[in-house]
Amino acid sequence: MVIAAGSWLLFGAAGNLPGLSVLAKTPTSDSLSASFSFCGESTRMNCVVDGDTFWFEGEKIRIADIDTPELSPPRCEAERIKGEAAKARLLALLNAGKFSLSAGWRDEDKYGRKLRIVTRAGRSLGATLVDEGLARGWDGARHGWCG
Repeated sequence: MVIAAGSWLLFGAAGNLPGLSVLAKTPTSDSLSASFSFCGESTRMNCVVDGDTFWFEGEKIRIADIDTPELSPPRCEAERIKGEAAKARLLALLNAGKFSLSAGWRDEDKYGRKLRIVTRAGRSLGATLVDEGLARGWDGARHGWCG
């Protein structure tokens, strides 16, 4: 229900509500792409950090509509396993074709990461991770992934 309402606000109804016109609508065509790898210790360009964070064209992006298990550090073995799966799946999704980035409520988080909704053909890649059990819809707070 929360995800549906958030999606409605972010992608459909934002222009109809006073004060919410700053929300970006889904781009009409996907035009962004890159060859992504996993991030290492060197320069970070077009790489995946974890299930909800990646670098694109030298900018650190935090996927705004989801939360995935932590990898640095994970709080338990179950979180590590699910976090690694989310990271691998995000890599596959980003490499699967052109996508779009849209700003949400805020431009950046407190860590300086750009907050963006990532879509392909109008569908959130974050929602795909949620549907596959590798992420949760972002509700404004982190929740544990351990038992």
